[in-house]
Amino acid sequence: MLPRVIEFRIDRRSGVSTYLQIVQQVKQALRLGLLTPGDRLPTTREVVEAIAVNPNTVNKAYRELEHEGLAEGRRGVGTFITASLGSEAGGRETPLRGELAEWMDRALGAGLGIEDIDALYQDVRRDRQS
Repeated sequence: MLPRVIEFRIDRRSGVSTYLQIVQQVKQALRLGLLTPGDRLPTTREVVEAIAVNPNTVNKAYRELEHEGLAEGRRGVGTFITASLGSEAGGRETPLRGELAEWMDRALGAGLGIEDIDALYQDVRRDRQS
C-alpha cells in the first residue's frame, strides 16, 4: 500500500497565516480520513520545496499540531499523525458524501458559483446552529 501524502495549497491572499492554513489542511485531511494515525507528514524540506515557504512556518504548524495532540515529531524520522478527527459518517466513500456531491452538481447546474454555494451553505449552517 502506498503511503498517504498531503499536498498543501497556500492562498496568500486569504488573510489567514500560512502556518494556520497548513494546520487547517491537516485537520481537514484527518476529518475526511485522508490521513490516519501512523501516517507521516511531509518533511519540512518537502513542504518548503513544494510551496516556497520559510521552514520556520512549517515547523510552527507542526508544533501546533503536536500541541493539539494530533501529531508527534520523531527526531530524525519525521512527524507522524497520532490521532483522528474523522467519523465514519463523514469519510470519503460514504453515502453522505455522495449525496453532497450530487447536490453540488445540481447547484452548479442551476448556475450557482462556488462563492454562491459557500454562502448558501453558511446560511443553512447558521440556521441549524440556532
